[in-house]
Amino acid sequence: MIEAPRIDWDLFRHRVETCNPILQNGRVEEIIGLVIESRGPAGSVGDLCEIKPRGNGERTPAEIVGFRRGKTLLMPLGEVSGISPGDEVISRGDLNQVAVGESLLGRVVDGLGVPMDGHGPILARDRVPILNTPTEAMQRRRVTEVLPTGVKAIDGLVTLGEGQRMGIFAGSGVGKSTLLGMIAKFTQADVNVVALVGERSREVREFIERDLGEEGLARTVVVVATSDRSSLVRIRAALRAMAIAEWFRDRGNKVMFMMDSVTRLAMAQREVGLAIGEPPTTRGYTPSVFTLLPKFLERCGTSAGEGSITGLITVLVEGDDLNEPISDAVRGILDGHIVLTRRLADRNHFPSIDVLRSISRVANDITDGRQQAAAAMVRSRMASYEEMEDLINLGAYRQGTNPEVDDAIAAKPKIDQYTKQSREQGFDF
Repeated sequence: MIEAPRIDWDLFRHRVETCNPILQNGRVEEIIGLVIESRGPAGSVGDLCEIKPRGNGERTPAEIVGFRRGKTLLMPLGEVSGISPGDEVISRGDLNQVAVGESLLGRVVDGLGVPMDGHGPILARDRVPILNTPTEAMQRRRVTEVLPTGVKAIDGLVTLGEGQRMGIFAGSGVGKSTLLGMIAKFTQADVNVVALVGERSREVREFIERDLGEEGLARTVVVVATSDRSSLVRIRAALRAMAIAEWFRDRGNKVMFMMDSVTRLAMAQREVGLAIGEPPTTRGYTPSVFTLLPKFLERCGTSAGEGSITGLITVLVEGDDLNEPISDAVRGILDGHIVLTRRLADRNHFPSIDVLRSISRVANDITDGRQQAAAAMVRSRMASYEEMEDLINLGAYRQGTNPEVDDAIAAKPKIDQYTKQSREQGFDF
């Protein structure tokens, strides 16, 4: 006997109560590049619409990005091809809500919330706005607890706090994704939320299956918008991931929010800004980029309750220049930074963390005096060795000339052994 499908009447009733039965329509009048001008519908910046082509063509989702001389400016979340003047524009403000719930754990979705892993639909009854305001400064708890990552070099020398926002600054190909995967597997956070924004399609599956693995994925939500997706979908992927992290935080969870990378989020916002006529500033970045970054990153952190969002945000450093505009802006917002260097990666030293150029601004508040003294000694030895490294490699330094350098040379193999770690290894704090 075939069992009848079960209906969640509470969810059904909730959807009916929250739906908007009145649709506001408009008409496409002009298309220039990626920007679509329409007469109506009424709405506000950030609202979603659907463009319905004449005939039986597929509807294209679009977002309101501005207004000009009584017309609505839209940018499609899909392809512009197939859209023509006279097509109907239907307001769908309800799509600005993010479906959230425990059923998201272990799943991979795109920037619009559509499952990408082939495991069927996600039944999530709660809805939260994709745009949210950061927690007020005086409502945040201080960062006072260590959040172990399972990575020795971070836990011992650049200690991460629960609710801290840490940047991972690196060029391409030096191990950012591998480091994120290690932390996702070995961290003691309750939930991981990973936003992969502007990544290559090939790298997404590699990260999920090789770096994250089944163990890490089981308590992780992955939101993906690859580099071929529209700029608005890439932006929405980051915002959706943050909204999901906030929902888990509000339920008392310690959330690890990981994003790769904020640079590609900034590039996506630059594309939108230039398309609607914003003036370019440094390296072509528009003013809206530098407005978006603090509003987005400040949503991480502690809250008045027990939950927290600890942020690990990768910054793709163009040309290994740590002072390029996005790196400079993000570094001023975050509570610390971890620098990965090509010099260490070329030596097969992974994770390629440059300890001397990395800092945790809350380390002294969350570690005891013994650890602080040990970390300071290691840093001192590393600095002494780096200062004399060229002379040591040339054989020009003579043992006994400087006791500090002698100690640094003796400690170098042990320090290298401590800061190296296989991606399959996790260590207890």
